[in-house]
Amino acid sequence: MALFYSILETWNGRNRMDVDVIIPVYRPTEKFLCLLDLLERQTQPVHRIIIVNTEKEYFDQLVKETDLREKYKNLEVRHISKAEFDHGKTRNYGVSLSETPYFVMMTDDAIPADKRLVERLLAPFQKNEKVGMSYARQVPGEGCGLLESYTRSFNYPQTSCMKSAENMRDMGLKAFFASNVCAAYRRDIFDELKGFTDHTIFNEDMIYARGLLDAGYLIAYEARAAVIHSHNYSALGQFKRNFDLGVSHALYPQVFEGLPAESEGIRLVKKSSIYVLRKGKPWLIAKLFWQSGFKYLGYFLGRRYRLWPKSVVKAFSMNKEFW
Repeated sequence: MALFYSILETWNGRNRMDVDVIIPVYRPTEKFLCLLDLLERQTQPVHRIIIVNTEKEYFDQLVKETDLREKYKNLEVRHISKAEFDHGKTRNYGVSLSETPYFVMMTDDAIPADKRLVERLLAPFQKNEKVGMSYARQVPGEGCGLLESYTRSFNYPQTSCMKSAENMRDMGLKAFFASNVCAAYRRDIFDELKGFTDHTIFNEDMIYARGLLDAGYLIAYEARAAVIHSHNYSALGQFKRNFDLGVSHALYPQVFEGLPAESEGIRLVKKSSIYVLRKGKPWLIAKLFWQSGFKYLGYFLGRRYRLWPKSVVKAFSMNKEFW
């Protein structure tokens, strides 16, 4: 009988939907306050909202007239310096503050599209016990350009799917494409795999996701769970972002090697060209090729970052503190 209750307790713990939301924050805007409001209204209650904020002064500037602890009873805020921030390590710190069997990673500029975001994001864990990660669809926000809007639909289609290691044969990098803009994790599997890589310039989510597949677990893309999140990067911004992407691929060849990223980029350019033509805006093709050229150049140089002086690398990088 004692064994039965032990098994039952384990099963209940694994299937209990207690969940924390962990948000690394840096220079938050009004979007962050909107995010907090919408997390409070979710159909799946959030146990705690754990904020790991970089540089206290910027956080205080936004919330100086708002008593966050009074308004959000389940809010916990920890402050770190910019020198302490790291994409992997900072998120691991946030996870260490959580005790729930599931947790959701979000960024401070991702806005839940509705009240069922967390509920839907957790649904795949109930359907299959091998699911270790579930990530949300990203839809373009107000003012998002046509090209960026299409890129969102290209990377985050309307159809959900389940991905395993076998999908790497036909999907390549897309098999473990996932984003911490909004992603849920099963804590026991996260601990088993030792969490995120501590020192990462970029892609801590995809590095973890590859390890997840290699360990025999599944990644769920839950298209019904949506957040409003997009950027209108300049050509220079695209260059720097993709430089860091190239650095990440060079630093972790065991994760990315043998699965070329360039082919996926070419496919995006082709489909984007067709899309803008169908929209009756052929002049955007020039902008598409201009931005794509900067993306590829950034990625190409980033993959070869060891060839360049450190001063050049820092100038090209979006994450200068990494160096």
